Amino acid sequence: MSAPDLLDLFARFALLSLLAVGGAMAAAPEMHRYLVGERGWLDDARFADSIALAQVAPGPNVLFVTVLGWQAGGIAGALAATLGMMLPSGLATWMAWRWKRSREDAPVVAALRTGLSPLAIGLTGSAAWVVAGGSNRDDPRLWGLTAVATLLVWRTRIGMLWLLGAGALLGALGWVG
Repeated sequence: MSAPDLLDLFARFALLSLLAVGGAMAAAPEMHRYLVGERGWLDDARFADSIALAQVAPGPNVLFVTVLGWQAGGIAGALAATLGMMLPSGLATWMAWRWKRSREDAPVVAALRTGLSPLAIGLTGSAAWVVAGGSNRDDPRLWGLTAVATLLVWRTRIGMLWLLGAGALLGALGWVG
């Protein structure tokens, strides 16, 4: 990956970090569009696998950005993507926290919190759709498994590790894959 490519990766992820209301996963659809569709550095399956790998690893949710950068451009790509995602949003969060602390009872603080919640939910839902599409491809069994897992997460208190284990077992038995 050339220096201009690394700078472009950093700049794109820096911009996305400021738009990722609800966390870095909310920007996954745009990351997919950029890394897979526009630049061709990853394919659908590799994009989805990178997110899955980072999600099962211990640590913060944002680790998938580092894995995507690594897949696109090695160590330099990992650094460019991670710093791009962390620096601007970290600085903006710190400044917003200081502003909110000084105006805790202001109606604008409650309005922002109320208005940003549906946005975060929608962005996270769109990220789930992109990841499911990349990993499920055209297999109706995988889409069915995704639907069942979604309903179980939504309607029960089953832990995610049980669902991951069930998916791994179904894959090992050859039912999905």
